[in-house]
Amino acid sequence: MRWTRRIRGAGTVVAAVALLGAALAAPTAEAADTGGGRLTDLVNPFIGTENEGNTYPGAAVPFGMVQFSPDTGHNTGYDHSQNHIRGFSLVHLSGVGCGLGGDLPVLPTTGDVTETDYAEYQAEFGHDTERASPGYYKVGLKTGIDAELTATARTGVQRYTFPATDKANVLLDAGQSLHRTVSTRVEVLDDRTVRTAITGSGFCQDTKPYTVYTITRFDRPFTAYGTWNGSAVTDGSRTGRDGAYVRFDTTKDRTVEATTALSYVDAHGAAVNLRSEGGRSFQQVREAARRAWEDRLDDVRAQGGTPTLRRTFYSSLYRSLLAPNIGSDADGRYTGWDQRIHHARGFTYYQNWSLWDTYRTQSQLLSLLAPREARDMAISLIRIDEESGWLPKWGYGTVETNIMTGDPVTPFLTNAYQQGLLKGYEERAYTALRKNADGVPPAESPAVGREANKEYVEGGFAPYIKGRPHAKPGDSDYDHGGSATLEYALSDSMLAEMARDLGHDADAARYAARAQNYRRIFDPSTGFFRARDASGAFTGPADPARSEGFHEGTSWQYQWLVPQDLPGMVDLIGGKRAANDRLDSFFAYDRLVRDPARTAREVWVNGPYDYYNADKYNPQNEPDLIAPYTYLSTGQPWKTTDVVHAALTLFTDTPTGITGNDDLGTMSAWNVLSSIGLFPVQPGYDTWGLSTPVFERVDLRLDRRYYPRGALTITAPGTSDAHRYIRSARVDGTPYDRTYLTTDAVRDMRSLGFTTGAEPSAWGTAAEAGPPALNQHGR
Repeated sequence: MRWTRRIRGAGTVVAAVALLGAALAAPTAEAADTGGGRLTDLVNPFIGTENEGNTYPGAAVPFGMVQFSPDTGHNTGYDHSQNHIRGFSLVHLSGVGCGLGGDLPVLPTTGDVTETDYAEYQAEFGHDTERASPGYYKVGLKTGIDAELTATARTGVQRYTFPATDKANVLLDAGQSLHRTVSTRVEVLDDRTVRTAITGSGFCQDTKPYTVYTITRFDRPFTAYGTWNGSAVTDGSRTGRDGAYVRFDTTKDRTVEATTALSYVDAHGAAVNLRSEGGRSFQQVREAARRAWEDRLDDVRAQGGTPTLRRTFYSSLYRSLLAPNIGSDADGRYTGWDQRIHHARGFTYYQNWSLWDTYRTQSQLLSLLAPREARDMAISLIRIDEESGWLPKWGYGTVETNIMTGDPVTPFLTNAYQQGLLKGYEERAYTALRKNADGVPPAESPAVGREANKEYVEGGFAPYIKGRPHAKPGDSDYDHGGSATLEYALSDSMLAEMARDLGHDADAARYAARAQNYRRIFDPSTGFFRARDASGAFTGPADPARSEGFHEGTSWQYQWLVPQDLPGMVDLIGGKRAANDRLDSFFAYDRLVRDPARTAREVWVNGPYDYYNADKYNPQNEPDLIAPYTYLSTGQPWKTTDVVHAALTLFTDTPTGITGNDDLGTMSAWNVLSSIGLFPVQPGYDTWGLSTPVFERVDLRLDRRYYPRGALTITAPGTSDAHRYIRSARVDGTPYDRTYLTTDAVRDMRSLGFTTGAEPSAWGTAAEAGPPALNQHGR
């Protein structure tokens, strides 16, 4: 195998550029099977850019503050089915369901500047002129201008090749974005530099305002400039509200380059980031970005599989490493959620937290492949609590959005603890989690936290109260009392394990008891979970496919969200046989084994936002992501492989290659982990479920600070659609009969080997083979 040189940390791109000599030739933009070549050539950034995957094809580095990408008019930025570009803006989040970001769209034009609305001056393009690869994007506009984008951690670098003209313009639009704009300001500082401040608000619903600051430095002087307010353009003006244009003469030199630095702190922070990461040629930055991605992707070396499978896999790995995003400037300053400036000492501050999604898959993948960054991310959450008074639910930039429900921050942080990432911060994390678990944020706090916690703690369930006015912007747990109860109980279980480890025995017993509250919403008359109203009565339709009070799902899909006590859940259903019958119905198993791909497409998948009125598995959304792994606990582990491999067929290397929002890498991480056969079946704890890998060999390069062996090799010789069933497993050559591993085991092992066959076997079917229930005072 080949390991590339590692250059890690927030300064990855800067450090890499410093090592470069002459810039190398550009990689091909379309993903291709390289036959052992560069892994970045296997990544197709266009996957998920159509049919509401809501990914973006533009330039970014791993976990970078900047995501420099085209906006075509879709509410989240780019839609492959559209053919006009409104601008190339600095901020995008991969796979979100609502518009945010899109700050400072810039667009090259020619001629007089007469329009200020980017819906009017947008440029037509064709996909035949588009190219994209990790850290690079290029498009040929039908105006005759070629636009290229690349990025460092905190800057976006652009290169435009104009036709020969004395009116080559670059429009910098501060007044329009993907979110609601509150106020803007633009300044032409000198004949090469433009500065902006953009204050916006909103993500799905309204939020507190947040401000981004930019400074753009061009590689040569302007020949003219101006600003605009509304539709009024003032030539020669240095200050304006909504935008600015700068002009160049390209009759001899047709290329214009510029670097835009971003800061969430202040104008000084943007200038610091420009000095730290600017000053290099477009080609140097592009090559440094490619090397940064090559280094990251090289942590997972997959052998075997079809070219399409490898492209899909590495594209998913790429998307899994896009967020959370660096929030601190190059000098370590960042804006906290108290809207004050703080300094990150000894860590990098991160932001953008889609926790309801990522706690299930992506946070575990990062703990495995990027533990240093994952540690800093966890520390960042602790700092949010200490600075603002409460832990986040769904954070964007410097504000809480309160989107989604339940208590996702608890399993996110307990996962970090269980993976050994919180050394030195254990009690600080626990203090924040305990406050969150036992209380409700005060009225003056923008956070909702566990909004229904008073009723949950007193009565054992979060009530579903239809039509209750929202006390704060965002989603409300009272609108989704059934699912909120399940998620609170899951979080209580994970916190109980952390409390017991830290010696807080009374707390541990209390949280362990509350972890059984899933039983409080089980309706024996239906055999399913069902929401309760404020009086405690079951409410909503008795048909679990039409249940109410479950967020983006039905009782059918949420019934498996009891990873802390699947044996107890199975007993409620009526035992393993009844549970397996219900699982088979849920996955349409009989049809699935006859035609996996068609069943996945025609039975499971509905519209990207069609969450309700369903009694089948929904692989497009988070509530039942771990459901295929339930068979590991019911004595039929081969069915996990059948279901997982069918779901994997939904990931393709086309623009429609993700079914549903990618949610900051959540779905992509599901693909990566399921493809290598190692999946977090108890999110918030340290349990990894096992299934058949789709590759014959996967070599994981691990950080020795957290994984002393430094590597893990997973093998499954001959694995294929026809030979997908585990016949036996070995850990470091020793037979292994259980269907799960713990993180401690992963740390101590070098190899995990599977023997596969064409028929199911007895492997993993013994009574004690499945993951045990938590909170049982020992495992």
